Amino acid sequence: MVNIIWHGHACFSIEGKINVLIDPFIEKNPVAKIKPGSLNPDIILITHGHFDHADDAVAISKNSKAPVLASFELSQILKNEIETMDINPGGTVEFKGIKITAVNAIHSSSYNGLYAGIPMGYIIDMDGTKIYHAGDTAYFKDMELIGNINKPDISLLPIGGHYTMDIDGSIEALKMLKSKTVIPMHYNTFPPIGANPDEFKNKAEKAGFKSIIPEVEEVINL
Repeated sequence: MVNIIWHGHACFSIEGKINVLIDPFIEKNPVAKIKPGSLNPDIILITHGHFDHADDAVAISKNSKAPVLASFELSQILKNEIETMDINPGGTVEFKGIKITAVNAIHSSSYNGLYAGIPMGYIIDMDGTKIYHAGDTAYFKDMELIGNINKPDISLLPIGGHYTMDIDGSIEALKMLKSKTVIPMHYNTFPPIGANPDEFKNKAEKAGFKSIIPEVEEVINL
């Protein structure tokens, strides 16, 4: 069994065979309900270097001894402080019995003013379930390939607009991905990315997809 926990914004824990933490943004996250020190992942995934996705990665890695998986450039920036693993779109790594595949995203990426490589999404294949974390992205035609080749069971998609696709864009992405279940993310953290998750849920279900709208720190059992 796999559990998904939304920590707010784009930060998720995926718990099953191991504990995977994605895009840790906790301490300065206005909707977070926990502290970074309460998280104890086996591995940390960063989709791109922006503060609202990577801000707490170093602190959590030092506390938990979990390596950080990131783009080659971002891993080079972080490797003097913590253990890192590098990857770029198209690559797959195996870690403690799970598979993690990096896929494209359309966005930008920097870390403390430094170029941090290209942004990515991840496919996490754990205990027979494939979960797609899209990272920050627009919708794009190659999502059809992600749907046809990677076949994610669950997609975690941004809906807040402004920096990423909005609700309608995410519905178009979902149609290409064909995931059975979708969980929205990256909305209502800051004023520019305000969105109504109930509107997203209604539109997703009208299109034939199951949508789960979790509360922050709610455990979703799959």
